[in-house]
Amino acid sequence: MAVKERVGVVVSDKMEKTVVVAVENRAPHPKYQKVMVRTKRYKVHDEENKCKTGDRVRIQETRPLSRTKRWAVVDILNQTSTS
Repeated sequence: MAVKERVGVVVSDKMEKTVVVAVENRAPHPKYQKVMVRTKRYKVHDEENKCKTGDRVRIQETRPLSRTKRWAVVDILNQTSTS
């Protein structure tokens, strides 16, 4: 069985060891064929608290870690610069 992976942007890092990642899905409308953007937000486990808001990350499905967390950060693709 293939492991599910998604790429998204961190939209919140206010929790301990958890970030919220928004994943965009672009698909054409079934009838009108206009490309629609659907956004889904995932609660993702971030063990070292490395992710910051704006980072682009790859996440992977895991076993349930809490009531809402079923994903974990695999790696950080683009890190935002903090000044």
